Amino acid sequence: MTDKKSFSLVKPTKNTPFHIDFDWWKENDNNWRIYLQSYLCEEHKHQFENFEQSTMIDWIDPQTAEVHEIDGIQHTLISHCAKQPEFITPQTSLVNSVFRLFLANGNTPLTPLEIAKETDKPADTILRTIAGIRVYKGIRPCHK
Repeated sequence: MTDKKSFSLVKPTKNTPFHIDFDWWKENDNNWRIYLQSYLCEEHKHQFENFEQSTMIDWIDPQTAEVHEIDGIQHTLISHCAKQPEFITPQTSLVNSVFRLFLANGNTPLTPLEIAKETDKPADTILRTIAGIRVYKGIRPCHK
């Protein structure tokens, strides 16, 4: 038996919820922590200068009350840095806007229709981009 998640071959639609799959990212990109560090605000960039020493923390999912162990950089980014007004701007590219939106909302799943409302980007374009064969920044459909 394997611990890997099985994914459906059903094609996602504009009503399919997506999220950042941090497990996928950790398995497919050895530099994921460096990448997350680049999104930190100035205040926290100094705190995590030596990111190799970042600690894991317990985080409680506010909807399910499940306790998850997450990386300190990830938590700081989601709980503080992504909440800053300049985190997402109209000039932010589509993939970066979607990625930053998930960080800003605590990685709560959103459909392309919901993402479109938040980013002022077309839902069809969002769906074509994040539902394709290539996975951008770990953004994947949510599967139960």
